[in-house]
Amino acid sequence: MATRERRAAVMEDGKVVELMVERTLENRIVSNIYRGRVVNVLPGMQAAFVDVGRDKNGFLYRDDLLSFHVSEEDEEQKKQRSISEFVRQGEELLVQVTKEGFGSKGPRLSGVISFPGQFLVYMPEGNYVGVSRRFSSESERERWRQLGESLVEEKEGVIIRTSCEGQAPEKIAQELHFLRKFWHEINKAEGNKKAPALVHQDTGLIERIVRDFSYADISEIVVDQLEAYKHLKELLEPFPKLQEVLTFYRNKENIFSAYGIEKELERALRRQVWLKNGAYLMIDQTEALTVIDVNTGKFTGKTDLQDTVRKANSEAAKEIARQLRLRDISGIIVVDFIDMKREQDKEHVVSVFEKALKNDRTKTNVLGITGLGLLEMTRKKVRQNLQASLSKTCPTCQGKGAVLSDEAQAFKIERQLWEHRGMAEEALVLELPSSVATVLFGAKSEHLKRLEEALGFRILVYPNRRLQEESFAIRYIGEMAEASAQLERLKAKNS
Repeated sequence: MATRERRAAVMEDGKVVELMVERTLENRIVSNIYRGRVVNVLPGMQAAFVDVGRDKNGFLYRDDLLSFHVSEEDEEQKKQRSISEFVRQGEELLVQVTKEGFGSKGPRLSGVISFPGQFLVYMPEGNYVGVSRRFSSESERERWRQLGESLVEEKEGVIIRTSCEGQAPEKIAQELHFLRKFWHEINKAEGNKKAPALVHQDTGLIERIVRDFSYADISEIVVDQLEAYKHLKELLEPFPKLQEVLTFYRNKENIFSAYGIEKELERALRRQVWLKNGAYLMIDQTEALTVIDVNTGKFTGKTDLQDTVRKANSEAAKEIARQLRLRDISGIIVVDFIDMKREQDKEHVVSVFEKALKNDRTKTNVLGITGLGLLEMTRKKVRQNLQASLSKTCPTCQGKGAVLSDEAQAFKIERQLWEHRGMAEEALVLELPSSVATVLFGAKSEHLKRLEEALGFRILVYPNRRLQEESFAIRYIGEMAEASAQLERLKAKNS
């Protein structure tokens, strides 16, 4: 559909496992390259702040500086050095965004530029050859390492991806040649720009999908926008098998609705996730930590209690792995599984969880179950998660997820009214939510007269059904006649 927002979903075994949303190019900065100016160097943090021409300065750790990376000094000695020995204030640097800014933090930067391809990651000045750990054997990894070393020139670096396995070396050499040429063009254009300036805008959603997904695993590609379909057709020209599974969606119904993705998108923003067996998850996200609680719910099992718990936790482990990808949850993650007594049950659940995480393209690290029975893990943070991308902080509860009860609100308003006790004015006009008015003054306003006698002035009340939670206002203080007129105007305005 030709809208300003582009969306893509990845489905495995009929379930949505990833959702990607792209709006304008200006908002997406991960992998962008900038010529920046160092604004401040903080030896205590071993970091520098760099102006790249955006609202917030980016931050660059010492270990991500190109000058630190290429230094041939002994590794242990190098780590003892201060960042001020590798960079100075006012210096201009070529940097790449590795993480979006979150909250009050600016984007994270790296001085080691890299360009991911289908088969390898090219680092123009990386100066080393790395090989994915996911190769089928150590001998295969070593073979590709040697090939990588024979292909790089001068200070170039590459990381050989798992997708190389089974490919002809010529194809990898061809991709390296293309990425090398791409870098030379960027370098040429960058020479004329003064910091801070954008040097290179990373590719769009379609290009990233083609680049990042393993072709062997794709059985169908469905696109509902003609221009995007034609573009994909061109990009997939070297891969005839993929061109065969590429189809253009022509129906009127929204493609996400037709495939059940729209409902999944709505569910991905909910706190509670029900499992097929009747158990459920509660997912609470904060800026740095996500807590997932597993509950048995309606799941009762058929054998003994420990067997029931193990089955519920195993099912939950699979769904948690899917939810992490779907919501793009990252940072520190703590999972509170249902308490397991047997050590073998804990090992089984961790094994099920790790197996389910193998399909995750984002780096994860499972630390295991602690003495308190909590599973701890981390997931690399690259960009905003789905919740941050598709929602905003609730203006009523300010992100707390709860508001004051009617009773608490009523007593809060009563305390404020007592501050006006004995005033010279005759009356006060109070607007408040209807449910709170009932608690404060009684269903038939029986408490109102008592309060008026105690305070020494009349209280004219306008209970407003439309008023937001925790909202109330004293609209007027003064003469009784004008207070009555103000009340009538409030009623007319909201009728």
